[in-house]
Amino acid sequence: MTTVLIDYDSGNLHSAEKAFQRMARETGSEPVIVSDRAEDVAAATRVVLPGDGAFPACLAGLRARHGLFEAMVDAVSRRAVPFMGICVGMQMLASWGREYTDTQGLDLIGGEVVPIRPSDPALKVPHMGWNDLVIDTRHPVVNGVETGDHAYFVHSYQFAVSDPAMRLAHVEYGGDVTAIVARDNVIGLQFHPEKSQAAGLRMIANFLTWTP
Repeated sequence: MTTVLIDYDSGNLHSAEKAFQRMARETGSEPVIVSDRAEDVAAATRVVLPGDGAFPACLAGLRARHGLFEAMVDAVSRRAVPFMGICVGMQMLASWGREYTDTQGLDLIGGEVVPIRPSDPALKVPHMGWNDLVIDTRHPVVNGVETGDHAYFVHSYQFAVSDPAMRLAHVEYGGDVTAIVARDNVIGLQFHPEKSQAAGLRMIANFLTWTP
């Protein structure tokens, strides 16, 4: 029984690894490893897909690793293990990404990834730094997290969901910006939980003990 953070050269996973390992110890959960091996993902009981950069590049990098993409899809779709996407890893859950070029996503949660366009021209893009979560729908992974708790964001595109019921939380940034999405055994966080202090660590702990 292992939680696997998928490594496909999309950003530095050191801080995420440390945060997940810390919360695994505190909750008595299974070991957490970082791996780029398809066989590790195929054996995992929980899978985390991080991502930094552009949607098309991240998806291409994931597909380029022999067997890794297929093992991940099998884990989330056929074996239905608890699955978390972080930042671009969350965006790749969408049906389509509209960054640079139209790119088909994993289509695990209906919707598309589109540019953030704040109504206030003084607000800069990317949306970077701390923002207050607004909880729209309760979920086991957000237990103990309340509206007003802070999370740390770095992104220029956001997930526009097809079904509002699949959006668990948003933030205000010249309009609503999706923060958390979920469906069945899948949850996605637009922010970086490993950088989001108490609220982020709480969600990591909840994920490690979540049974969908």
